[in-house]
Amino acid sequence: MGPSNDASLAPPLSATTPGGAETHSHSTPTAGPTATAGRTFLHDAGRSNPAWQSIIWIGMLHVGALAAPWFFSWQGLVACLVLHWMTGGLGVCLGYHRYLTHAGFKTYKPVRFLLGLFGGLSGEGSAIEWVATHRKHHAHSDQHGDPHSPHDGGLWSHITWILWDHPAATIHQHESHWAPDLVRDPMMVFLRRTFLLWHFALAAVLAGVGYWMGGSYMATSMVVWGMFVRLCFVLHATWFVNSASHMWGYRNYETTDDSRNNWWVALITYGEGWHNNHHAYPRMAVHGHRWWEVDVTYMTIRLMRMMGLAWDVVDYKRAADKPASAGSHGKKRRGKRAQVARV
Repeated sequence: MGPSNDASLAPPLSATTPGGAETHSHSTPTAGPTATAGRTFLHDAGRSNPAWQSIIWIGMLHVGALAAPWFFSWQGLVACLVLHWMTGGLGVCLGYHRYLTHAGFKTYKPVRFLLGLFGGLSGEGSAIEWVATHRKHHAHSDQHGDPHSPHDGGLWSHITWILWDHPAATIHQHESHWAPDLVRDPMMVFLRRTFLLWHFALAAVLAGVGYWMGGSYMATSMVVWGMFVRLCFVLHATWFVNSASHMWGYRNYETTDDSRNNWWVALITYGEGWHNNHHAYPRMAVHGHRWWEVDVTYMTIRLMRMMGLAWDVVDYKRAADKPASAGSHGKKRRGKRAQVARV
């Protein structure tokens, strides 16, 4: 099933039934809530196994970040900030979220690969698992079945939901249901299988550059700040969208969830904090709907469009609002391919 032309609908392929029918953003799931000690939780009962890989990964990153005060350098700080934007801004906000999850624009395959690679280097898992979980969140936001609703507790929505997992068979079913397009994509499967290798490669590059600039101390500084500190910052910034942006802020639109526009979350996530706007119009590539709602990620998408790297940008709320010229780039590209095929 192709993407919808209406930005107010659920994300493309985000909530498809086995028969292919599309469900909308806040449908009622089939699974019931979890009841524990008289309390009812929105997440499902199957999420009961400790996710040891995630526990070890997150714990290791936070322990490594504790070394930051003893290995500070301006070069390390610059590496941290640049990589924060590349992996958090380009990788997660632009790549994982607005492109792969919601199809807010189209781009070339090499750019798709880079966005998937940068997203993986954010430390938030592969695109397949990230997109599947986020599409499910939109389908059941703050209702039964939401993987990380603050209704189950602020700490749960921020981090502890990641520390519990389903059995392997359930995870496979979950990903096949919510991200069938990515499960079938060899590029995304490859990035998933090589997830850790890219992190080791980046750490090696940072260590090598640091050693060349200033010996072992600078090498350690670059790794501590460019890897451990930066990954912790990116992770918590993203998690604040799940927690704080469903708890504090204002609302431009009435939605069936508790999404909020939160200025300080938007500041540290390149515009993702305008979360109520996003939940009202999930496919819309622009999240800042008022003049003061600065959206750095959408600015980047506009720049990509100017450079010819993005087209069919969903910068309208409804199909009726779609500019007549939208999609012309894609039509021209298809026309050129047809001409080449006839030669």
